[in-house]
This record gives sequence, C-alpha cells and structure tokens, in this order.
Amino acid sequence: MKLAEVEDLMKKAVEATQRSFNTIRTGRANTSLLDKIMVEYYGSPTPLKSLASINTPDASTISIQPFDRGSLAIIEKAILTSDLGLTPSNDGAVIRLNIPQLTSDRRQELVKVAGKYAEEGKVAIRNARRDGIDSVRKQEKNSDISQDEARALQDDIQKMTDKYVAKIDEVLAAKEKDITTV
Repeated sequence: MKLAEVEDLMKKAVEATQRSFNTIRTGRANTSLLDKIMVEYYGSPTPLKSLASINTPDASTISIQPFDRGSLAIIEKAILTSDLGLTPSNDGAVIRLNIPQLTSDRRQELVKVAGKYAEEGKVAIRNARRDGIDSVRKQEKNSDISQDEARALQDDIQKMTDKYVAKIDEVLAAKEKDITTV
C-alpha cells in the first residue's frame, strides 16, 4: 500500500463523516436531512431525491414535490417512519416539512450523535493507518525497503493520521457550534 492510497482512505473517511454530519438536523431547513430516506417505490427502495424535487422555500420549511403525484402517499409514509421526527403536511401536490426549533435536550442529544459520527470517522482513519503501517512492515520484512525507510514512512503515516484526525475534530467543533447556536 502506497502513502497516497493511505491518504486517499483518510480523505474519504473525513468526507464520509462530513456527509453524516449533514444528516443531523440543526434548526434550519436543509435538504441534506432527507439524503438517507429511502422510499419503497414499485417494490424497490429508491432514494427520495430520485423521486422528487426537494427545496427550502424558507429557513424553517422543506418542500418536496414528487415527479409522480401517485407517489405522494408513499413518500409521506417514508418520512413518517424515518428517524427524523418530522411530521409532513400534504396538500395533494407538495409535501411540506416544518422544521421546529430544537429544545436544549434535543440539542445535547444531537451533539452526542455528532460525536459518535466523528468517532466512527476517526476509527476509519486509524484503520487506514494500521493498514499502511502493516504494509510498510511487510515491505521491510521482505527486504523491499530499508529499516530507516520503513521508520520514515511510518512517521509520515502517523503525521498524516494526526492531520486528518484534527480535520475531523475541526468539522465536529463546527457542527457542535451549529447545533448549539440558537
């Protein structure tokens, strides 16, 4: 495994963590809240964004306009059964989700969820570090690289790990601020 491959894995872990953070509700309407919602459409699970136009007309409302009006009821059901905790209102053509202001208890729960997502990202980074270091040790054992080169590569991998863990901490701090700011 090359250094660039290890860094790619770490970058992907940070990006995945960022995507997970985007699904956490803050107090503002954000279309990425609906990214994980799957709708049972003609017998197969389909992402909501493939079935409807989703936008935010104002800071506290998400508007969902299905491409096929017949799918209105199943989209509404999928939102109700999701873990969003939002109740859709349907006017026959458009589904609207009103995003209520968060209570302080709910904000603390969401901060914990964000922390869990951050920890998952850090674990993915550490796994990439472990795989990279194992690869370097294997190359050293097979006499493909010298002991000094192996030590230098392991130091580089550790520095890279520290850099990407710090990035996750930065993103987490920003998300926590976003959640706790009224």
